[in-house]
Amino acid sequence: MPVTRIPLGLPRFDADAIAHAAARLTPRDYQILEHLLHHRVLTTHQLEKLFFTKPQPTRRRLGILRKLHTITRYRPWTPHGGSAPCHWVLGRAGAELLALRSHTTVKELGYHPDLAMSIAVSAKSGHQLGVNNFFVHLGYLARHKPDAHVRAWLSEKQCAKIWGDLARPDAYGCWSENNRQIDFFLEHDTGSMTLAKVTDKLAAYTDLADTTHITTPVLFWLPSRTRETNLRNLITTTDLPIATAVQTDLDNGPAGPCWLPITTHPDQARMRLAELCNGWPHLTLGRNPEQPATTEDDNALLNRIFGEEEGRSR
Repeated sequence: MPVTRIPLGLPRFDADAIAHAAARLTPRDYQILEHLLHHRVLTTHQLEKLFFTKPQPTRRRLGILRKLHTITRYRPWTPHGGSAPCHWVLGRAGAELLALRSHTTVKELGYHPDLAMSIAVSAKSGHQLGVNNFFVHLGYLARHKPDAHVRAWLSEKQCAKIWGDLARPDAYGCWSENNRQIDFFLEHDTGSMTLAKVTDKLAAYTDLADTTHITTPVLFWLPSRTRETNLRNLITTTDLPIATAVQTDLDNGPAGPCWLPITTHPDQARMRLAELCNGWPHLTLGRNPEQPATTEDDNALLNRIFGEEEGRSR
C-alpha cells in the first residue's frame, strides 16, 4: 500500500531536547501520547473527537507536538483521488517522555520507532483504525453526556499481556451509561475472515471464562447486516454471552440501540450497549469474588488503566 509523508532520518535526542519538549507538554498531551502508545494509530479526526472541540485547535496542537518530535504522521495513499486525513503515531521523543514519566525505559514500554511506523504499511492498519474508531465513538459521547463514561479501553496488545494464553480479543472495554455498566471483549470484523474461523474464536473465550471464573460478554462488530445474520445462524449453542451489531447502525455510535444479544427469545429487541448488562438474565456477569481473575501484576495493570480512564479530563 503506497504511503506518503513518512518522516525519515529521525534526529537523535539529547537531555536538553527532552527537557525542552517536557516543558511544553500539557496533561492532555500526555494522554494523546499514551493513546498512541497503546492503540498505535489515530487520525486527526479521531484525536479531535477524543481530546479537542474544533478542527483548527486540533491541527495546531498536533503540529506543535510533531515539531517537538513527540508524535509523527503519515498520510495513506488514496487510489481514487482526494486526500486521507493525517494518521498519527507515537514519536521517539514522546516514547522517551512516557518512559521517564513512568520511571521505566523505552524498551520496557515496548516502543521501537521502526515498529511504530510499520502500521503505515501494515495490512492490519484498517482493522486497527476500526477498533479504535469504536472506542472513539464511545469517548466522544462520554465527553458530551454527563452520565456516560469509558471506564476502560485496553488494546489488543494489553489484552494479550493479561489473557493471551487463553484468548486474544481485539480490545477490552468497560462502558457505563445511565447507572448501567458493562465490560466486554470486542471482536471487530472486517469481513476478511471466513465466518467459520470467526466462530472458532468462541472456544478460546469459553476456556477463558472457565479458567478465570469471569463471565464477560463477547461483542461482534460486523460490516453488514447479511454477515451479522449469517454469523448468528452459525452460533447455534453457546454458554457465552454474545451480542452482535452492524457498524453502519450508528445511532449514538456503538453506545446506541444497535446490539442484539444471542438469546433464546426470538423477538429480542436491539439494546443500547449499557443495557446489555441485563441482556442475559440467566447469567451473572462479572468476577467471582472468591476466584481472582488475574495475577497481582495483571491486576495492577488493570487498576492503573482504570484509574487513568477515570481521571481523564472531560
